Amino acid sequence: MKCPYCAFLESKVVDSRPADEGSSIRRRRECLSCHKRFTTYETMESLPLMVVKKDGSRQSFDRSKVLSGIIRACEKRPVPYQAMEGLVAEIEQVLQNQMDREISSAQIGELVMERLKQLDEVAYVRFASVYREFKDIDTFLAELNKLLKDK
Repeated sequence: MKCPYCAFLESKVVDSRPADEGSSIRRRRECLSCHKRFTTYETMESLPLMVVKKDGSRQSFDRSKVLSGIIRACEKRPVPYQAMEGLVAEIEQVLQNQMDREISSAQIGELVMERLKQLDEVAYVRFASVYREFKDIDTFLAELNKLLKDK
């Protein structure tokens, strides 16, 4: 590791501890030349996920877009923000664990609906109505009946 003070290329690790709830490691280092100390953070490299949209275009996965959709669906519902954050983290973890680096937006939508159904049924119906593009009251009722049948 290059020293930020003298640019010497060798240092020794003085202390290591977990940081950011275990997602990275904080290391205190000491330069072997000037003996000054500095901090580095080691994080696991994650490969970027690409989302394939309905029109065939591709863009990088953005967890904030998923979260904003869930927040909209849960608006005025008794769903804590931490539960919504946890839902997004769970979905992102499922996507990261897949071998394929390209995910269709349909897959993401299905994962969100699957988890929203367990979290809050009203939020699930709201999300499904936008995601599945309900055209009329009949498709809306069909989804509600399916939900009631599953109970």
